[in-house]
Amino acid sequence: MKVKHTLSLLILLLPLWISAQTTGKAGVQKVVEELKQDPLFIDAAVGILVMDPQGREVASWNPDMPLLTASTMKTITTGTALVTLGPDYRFTTRIAYSGTIAKGALYGDLYIIGGGDPTFGSRDSIASPIDEVFSFWSKTLQENGIYRINGSIVADDRFFTHEVIPDTWSWGNLNSTSGVGPSGLSFFENRLGATLIPGLKEGDKVTIRNEYPFFPDMQFDNRLTTGPEKSRSRTSVRSADITPLLRITGSVAAGADSVVIASSNKYPPLSCAWQFDRYLNQNGVSTTQSIRMIDPKNDPQTASLTLLAEWKSPRLSDIIYVTNKISNNFFAETILKTLGRERTGTGSYDSAYVAVTRVLEALNVPLRGFTQADGSGLSRQNYVSARFFCTYYAALKGTSIFPDFLASFPIPGGMGTLSNVIVRAPHKERLHAKSGTLANVRCYAGYVEDPDGMYTFAIMVNNYGSTPSEIQVGVERFLQSLTEL
Repeated sequence: MKVKHTLSLLILLLPLWISAQTTGKAGVQKVVEELKQDPLFIDAAVGILVMDPQGREVASWNPDMPLLTASTMKTITTGTALVTLGPDYRFTTRIAYSGTIAKGALYGDLYIIGGGDPTFGSRDSIASPIDEVFSFWSKTLQENGIYRINGSIVADDRFFTHEVIPDTWSWGNLNSTSGVGPSGLSFFENRLGATLIPGLKEGDKVTIRNEYPFFPDMQFDNRLTTGPEKSRSRTSVRSADITPLLRITGSVAAGADSVVIASSNKYPPLSCAWQFDRYLNQNGVSTTQSIRMIDPKNDPQTASLTLLAEWKSPRLSDIIYVTNKISNNFFAETILKTLGRERTGTGSYDSAYVAVTRVLEALNVPLRGFTQADGSGLSRQNYVSARFFCTYYAALKGTSIFPDFLASFPIPGGMGTLSNVIVRAPHKERLHAKSGTLANVRCYAGYVEDPDGMYTFAIMVNNYGSTPSEIQVGVERFLQSLTEL
C-alpha cells in the first residue's frame, strides 16, 4: 500500500520534474531545437546565440551567419557613441552675427549655427520647449542692443556633410517619418505636417492646410481627391530634393474628419530660421523677414563670427535612452554622424563607419560578421551575425558606460517597443532587449540578468514566408525561455 502511494506521488510530480528539467540552460536549448523543427523557421534564415557571463555558448543556431538587423543596429550605434563621446556629451546650437551693432540695429546677418542636436525643436519630453530657447536668444539679442536685424537670418548646417539620407535606404522610406535624415541644424525632428480637409461629396477638391513647422516657400502639388463616403483614406507624399515642394496624391473619404499626415522635411534649417524669425517679430526684435541657407563660398567661417549665445541639448545618455526605448531612427542617424564628426573631424556617413570600426577594434571585438550601412537599421544592407552581437554586448559589460547603455534597452511590459512582448512571463524584468522589425525581418538582441552575471543573446529571423504574428509566437517562446535561465 505504501509503495502504491509512493508511485502515485511520483506520477503526480513527474510533470513538474520534467518542467524543471526544461528550464534553465537546457530549457533554452530545447526551445532552439524545437524551432529547428518548426516549418515556419526551417524555411527562413535564422541566427541564434546565447552566451553565459563567461562567454560560453548556451544555445545556438547558425550563430555566425550575417543577417539583416533592422533596429537592433541602433544598439551598435548608441553603444559605440557612448564609449567615444561619454554619457555627458551635449550637442550645442549657437547664435552669432556678422557686421556691426549701432543705434539698436544689427547691420549684418544673424546666424543660427547648428551643432547636430537631434532634440532641437522636438516635442519629445526630454527636449527643451523651443519657445524657451527662442526666448533666451531673443533676450540675449536685446541685452546686446539688437532690436532690429537689417540683414538675413542665416541657417548654418555645416556641422555635418550635406547628405540628406544614407544612400542604401529604399525609395519607399524616403518620405515617411521613419526615413528622416539628420542635418547639421535639425528642427522638429526634421518632420513636416499637413492637414487634409475633404469635400462634402465624392470628387470634390481636398484642401491642404500647412501645419507646424513651415516656411513661406513651401509649395503643395495637390493631387488629392475626395473619395466615396466611409471609404478608406489613402495618401502618398513625395518631397522634392531640389526645391521645397510636397506632392500629395490619393483620396480622403467624403464628409470625413480632417486627416493629419506627416512627412520628412528636407529643409529643416530653413524651418528653424523661419520659426525664429517669426518669434523675434512677435517679441520685440524686428527683422527684414529674410531667411536663407548658409553659403559656404561667400559666408564667413564660424570662427570669424561674433558669438552671442548657445543652447545645450540633454545629455547623450538621455537621448540614447529615448533612441533605443522607442526606436527613434532620426536620433540614431544623428548620433552616428556625430560620432564620425567628433572622432574624425568630418560629419559624414563614411567617417562615421570608420569611427565605429575604430571603437570596435579598441574594444577587441572581432569585425567578422559585421557590415554597417546606417545608424538606425532601416537599411537592408546592414548584416550582422548573432555572434557579433553577443561578443559586442559582452565587451560593453566591462566599460564605465554600461549602466547607461543597459538602461536604454526596453523591458517586456515596460515603456517602449517591448510593451506587449511576453508580458505574462513571471521573470520578464530580467530581459533587456532591443527589437528590430522590417518586412520579413524579426530580431531581438540584448541581455538577461542572472545572479551569476549578465547573459547576452541575439535571435535574428530573416526572409520568413509566414505572417509576422506567426513568427512572433516562436520568437517569444525563445525570449520567455531566457527569463527562466
